[in-house]
Amino acid sequence: MPELKSADFPWSPTRQTVHLCLDMQGLFAPGGAWPTPWMLQVLPNILQIVAHGAERTIFTRFVPPQVSSDARGTWRHYYDLHEETTREKLDPAALDLLKPLAEFVPPALVIDKPVYSAFLGSSLRQTLMQRGADGLIITGAETDVCVLATVLDAVDLGYPVYVVTDAVCGSTDLSHDAVLTLYRTRFYQQVQTLTTDALLALWPAN
Repeated sequence: MPELKSADFPWSPTRQTVHLCLDMQGLFAPGGAWPTPWMLQVLPNILQIVAHGAERTIFTRFVPPQVSSDARGTWRHYYDLHEETTREKLDPAALDLLKPLAEFVPPALVIDKPVYSAFLGSSLRQTLMQRGADGLIITGAETDVCVLATVLDAVDLGYPVYVVTDAVCGSTDLSHDAVLTLYRTRFYQQVQTLTTDALLALWPAN
């Protein structure tokens, strides 16, 4: 499916638009507890975007509970099944950002989150309001889980959302492609999908 025409999405990123990079950390890297096989393939594109606006970048880290009993509802059952990913069992280094990204902090900011959406259980919404953010550029992992949950919450909050198609990654091509198709066919008035090159041509430099 072709990329959106500008008339379909009347916004463009500005200097107030924030780059939100989700969960690019050892936990999801190849060899991690929840590996996303092609995370390293999208890393160069994410690095380009961060370098374009490091002080306008927010990284998130997915931080599991200390033990499964600290989680609630279905999350407790989830961590009973994946006890090796609780902080009691996990190597603390697995929570760190990938080293090339961590080198941008500061001026980039890191916000921890306990669930899929970056807006729940975190300081993200308050931080965006304090910065006067007028939209969100989304990169990171995983396309069909944390990226999807965060995008839908951002849409409900009224932010124009720019999903960078070659800077997000998932565990399967099928679900990655399905989610991108969903944005293009159902959320095209609120979500724009575009490549790294297209984004950098639109997003004003510092």
